[in-house]
Amino acid sequence: MSIAIGAGRVEVTHRRFLAIALPATLAQMTTPLLGLVATGAIGRLGDAVLLGAVAVGALLFDFLFWVFGSLRMGTAGLTAQALGRNHPVEVRAALIRAVLISFAIGLVLIVLHAPVAHIAFTLMGTSAAVSTAAGLYFSIRIFAAPFAIANFSVLGWLVGIARTDIGLGLQILIALANAGLTALLVLYWDFGIAGAALANLLAEVVGTVAGLAAARRLLGRSWRVPLATVLDRHRVIETVAVNTDIMVRTGLLMLVLLFFASQGARHDDVTLAANAVLYNIVMVTAFFLDGFATAAEQICGRSVGARDRPAFLRAVRMVLMWGFGFAVPASLLLVLEGGRVIDLLAANEQVREVARAFLPMAALTPLLGVAAFSFDGIYSGATWSRDMRNLMLPAVGLFFAVWAATLSFGNTGLWSAYLSFMAGRGLFQAWRMPALVRRTFG
Repeated sequence: MSIAIGAGRVEVTHRRFLAIALPATLAQMTTPLLGLVATGAIGRLGDAVLLGAVAVGALLFDFLFWVFGSLRMGTAGLTAQALGRNHPVEVRAALIRAVLISFAIGLVLIVLHAPVAHIAFTLMGTSAAVSTAAGLYFSIRIFAAPFAIANFSVLGWLVGIARTDIGLGLQILIALANAGLTALLVLYWDFGIAGAALANLLAEVVGTVAGLAAARRLLGRSWRVPLATVLDRHRVIETVAVNTDIMVRTGLLMLVLLFFASQGARHDDVTLAANAVLYNIVMVTAFFLDGFATAAEQICGRSVGARDRPAFLRAVRMVLMWGFGFAVPASLLLVLEGGRVIDLLAANEQVREVARAFLPMAALTPLLGVAAFSFDGIYSGATWSRDMRNLMLPAVGLFFAVWAATLSFGNTGLWSAYLSFMAGRGLFQAWRMPALVRRTFG
């Protein structure tokens, strides 16, 4: 088993695009399983405090790991470009460099976990009992941080070399290990919430070991990299800069999502619940759009590395075509069948009624957001990370401007602001792209 590295024009076909996109989509779907398994196991113990604690703890880790998940996107773009430049040493160095940075970030999080947990639980307003239990969960699971973030880097590297099939296998392995260990530690050995946290920690360790072993096998005998290459000042600065830009962009995105959720809560509990139901429904479409964006990361990145402008433009057209080809029927399906899904997810009749009222607006999310997902993949692959960060700022400004202008319309105004934000992200990136293409390819 080895990595195919070769010079020449980059192949851009529908078959190759889907070979990257479909495993990436399935890998994305396994991610929520980690939190669901822990919640399900603790839920069977019948203790509301423990259930609330694991929910709060899992939410905090989702936030932390989503922010540092930027390493996946940055590593994918840098690796794909090294592959396109026919630079096998840098392909290997990109992985080692990203893993080292991941462990450094993880260790910092471990050192700072106590004040981080205190601030987070205070902002969430959890009860003393829930805070105590969640603190125990957090203090154990935080040791998974170096491995969880390293797994993002390994996954990004696999995306960069177009081996999302192996990435899918690793995600499934982590999910299965987590499920088995949770059942053993929580339900069989009765370790409670500590067992749920320990299971997640061990599952991430298994994923890291397996991921690095898979990378070692892919690289074959030529896996060694001179330390000077790994620590090359220019490459280290580039890696840190790219990932920092994407991290800031992700933080701005999360600001909008958290504000959206908090404003729903300000209306009333029914509106909060209805918005949560609708958001979870439309998030299913995001898995597919993310898969297409992942394929764009690899093909666009490799095209940039190979200085192959025609291949890059074909990849741009392809991700937009597949994205809109999925988004249009997805939006129609949500309008026609979304009511049935709402009934499955919500038992409260008031929540169902409000969710159905706003379903047509929620159903527009795939259609208006597809360009944002597509260009995120394109920009990540080309490592136009500074522009990703900068263009998020006017999109966030548009969100708050529309929200303020439609404040009197209540939840309708809130959804209008969110849809404007999603559409704005794509439009701003589309406007900027021609200049970036000229700058990159000359």
